[in-house]
Amino acid sequence: MALYKTLTISPETKVFIWKIEESIDELKAGISLTEKNLIRFNSMKSDLHQKGFLSIRHLLKEINLTDADLIYDEFGKPHLDKGRFISITHSFNFTAIIYSTQTEVGIDIEKQRDKILKIAHKFTPIEEYKTIANADALISKLTIVWGAKESLYKIYGKKKLLFLRDIYVADFKFADEKTTGEIRFNGETYAYTVKFLEFEGFTCVFAY
Repeated sequence: MALYKTLTISPETKVFIWKIEESIDELKAGISLTEKNLIRFNSMKSDLHQKGFLSIRHLLKEINLTDADLIYDEFGKPHLDKGRFISITHSFNFTAIIYSTQTEVGIDIEKQRDKILKIAHKFTPIEEYKTIANADALISKLTIVWGAKESLYKIYGKKKLLFLRDIYVADFKFADEKTTGEIRFNGETYAYTVKFLEFEGFTCVFAY
């Protein structure tokens, strides 16, 4: 099985990344789904989505959890009991979770693609990036910003936030591999640490 990377953020918080290289039958081995999630799995029309769904369950095993431990709220956010927190992401052949026994967490994996240039104005003040002349560097930076905002959106867990107006990501250098982010909503400000890494044309960003 293809556990791709494990990151220990602190004794209480860890990230697990899976690279999907198995068949559906191989991923089914050793995995038990609840009746509700089995129906959800069988309704998926894409093999890639089914593989992503199953690989997430293998990542849960890394922290001694099962499919039955995940509780989804009305907004689709996954929860755990006993003061534990989790966030889940899937992009093409990579999946990941971030797990913490200390704090709310969010994670996102994105494939680095040109199309982010066309939608950037919808989620970040694009004029702030005009000094970046290299197209690949611009795609990389915008993908990190998008992933950071997606991670913060997952932490908040409700549908009312607007990426452009309510979620702020501080500028950063690639070499730092981290920045800060804030959710600014209803007169309240919530601050988080954001970290990121790049691999095989993908970007993983997580917040806590």
